[in-house]
Amino acid sequence: MSDHPSPPAAAPTEPAAPPAVRVLVLNSGSSSVKYQLLDMRDGARLAAGLVERIGEGTSLLRHTTRATGETRERADTFADHDAALKAMAEELAVDGLGLDSPELAAIGHRVVHGGQAFTEPTVIDDTVLAEIERLIPVAPLHNPANLTGIRTAMALRPDLPQVAVFDTAFHTTMPEAAARYAIDVETADKHRIRRYGFHGTSHAYVSRTTAELLGKAPEEVNVIVLHLGNGASASAVRGGRCVDTSMGLTPLEGLVMGTRSGDVDPAVIFHLERVGDMSTDEIDTLLNKKSGLIGLCGDNDMREIRRRVDEGDERARLAFDIYIHRLKKYIGAYYAVLGRVDAVAFTAGVGENAAPVREASIRGLEELGLAVDGELNAVRGGEPRLISPPYARVAVAVVPTDEELEIATQTYALVGKGNA
Repeated sequence: MSDHPSPPAAAPTEPAAPPAVRVLVLNSGSSSVKYQLLDMRDGARLAAGLVERIGEGTSLLRHTTRATGETRERADTFADHDAALKAMAEELAVDGLGLDSPELAAIGHRVVHGGQAFTEPTVIDDTVLAEIERLIPVAPLHNPANLTGIRTAMALRPDLPQVAVFDTAFHTTMPEAAARYAIDVETADKHRIRRYGFHGTSHAYVSRTTAELLGKAPEEVNVIVLHLGNGASASAVRGGRCVDTSMGLTPLEGLVMGTRSGDVDPAVIFHLERVGDMSTDEIDTLLNKKSGLIGLCGDNDMREIRRRVDEGDERARLAFDIYIHRLKKYIGAYYAVLGRVDAVAFTAGVGENAAPVREASIRGLEELGLAVDGELNAVRGGEPRLISPPYARVAVAVVPTDEELEIATQTYALVGKGNA
């Protein structure tokens, strides 16, 4: 028998905390909230959902979970964003993905307008909130809703990093020659009038993914990105940095859109005031909600417009032709800005799904090295793909956008990697 005492039994060890590798992405609109929960180890979507008609009587929440693939619907009365986000948290908890999970690293928020102050993703504090609020006059439809979502999420998880990812940030690399309007400098600076651009997270994601599709680094590639949804914008991206974009002070400028006019002579506004006896608010509504495709032919759904075109509808044909004409002008203009173009990339609802739009907007640009292969263009799919023939000097691509993944990636890069 040994004279030495036995060593004390080792104290039980606490199980290691799971790594914080999830990011919740929130996109708060005036009466809606879109959300996705992603695992940043592989970008997998663990859950996604949408709350619609907040504050409008009967609201609807649709929630889909990756584990089962099922979608649950819940009709309720969500009076405000606080109620909507609490309902979202309840649905996530049902799937074992609650907001109290130690695996949640951060919440990333889409914020439409960051002005010149925000050029990259930013951890939200009182100073950031104040600046987003100060920018409300140049984004009256979007920034108030974004703020509401942020404040509600901060109240739900005050201990968690909350990150703002700005639609405008990608475009802050534009040179002054592209960002400035040719108006009195003092007036422009006093009222923060300049071209900011929007859809930045989409343009960033698509330009980078296009480079990957070509087997090159973003720094090696010049891309014209065409984000064509109900809202539409184009950008010229040189070596991964935006050098021009079609939207301006607001999302009204640029391409013909579903309900927005895009480029018009500013004197149209004065003419409507003087001759049409229209108020500023009436003209604002006209240009933002009653123009574009819906103003031209009464439809803003490209599928319906193409159906009407195929049936010989002349108003639909004119609307389609105007839409394509504007697209071609911007492709040509951005070709000139870039000097060398490696790819034109189509994305968003129309860009990804409307083969006739892609074919028509490239037709006639063969001298610029652009062409579309009819068979490749007709293929539908959810993966990035080339639709140009092998001989084309400039690649034409379809790249499904993923703004939520881009927001999550930027959020996690800022605050989350140390938690993995």
